[in-house]
Amino acid sequence: MDRVDRILAQWHRERPDLDVSAMGLLGRLSRVSTHIAREIERTFAERGLSASSFDVLAALRRSGAPYRLSPGELLDTTMVSSGTMTNRIDQLEKAGLVERIANPEDRRSVIIALTEEGLHRVDEAASAHVANQHRVVSELSPEERATLDGLLRRYLAAFE
Repeated sequence: MDRVDRILAQWHRERPDLDVSAMGLLGRLSRVSTHIAREIERTFAERGLSASSFDVLAALRRSGAPYRLSPGELLDTTMVSSGTMTNRIDQLEKAGLVERIANPEDRRSVIIALTEEGLHRVDEAASAHVANQHRVVSELSPEERATLDGLLRRYLAAFE
């Protein structure tokens, strides 16, 4: 019995007319998401990053050498507002992890590029992040992971 079961039992006692089965499922998804987010943040914090800063660095890293994207391309891969992205880039630039380079195709705009330190930090963080993800899902067997992944993929598709 987990905390969600206790909450559901209270609802059953107080409002037996309500079908709270969806509340149980969504409550567990929410609680698991919160626990996972804490584990992820801890892994990044140990490397002087946050999930949001890793998001930008990882987008640049995944783009391939020379690890450069326009701010618009970063917006497309991270799904945050323009102001939020500017703030993230500013903070990463202050930390020496990215740099703004004049766009050779349009001098009115810039390209965001990983610095050597940024490349080193994102590679280290990505390795730790993947190892942490494996640790976090280790309570599930490979078959259970595959089943859960398939169910969540189908469920997520309904929203996206």
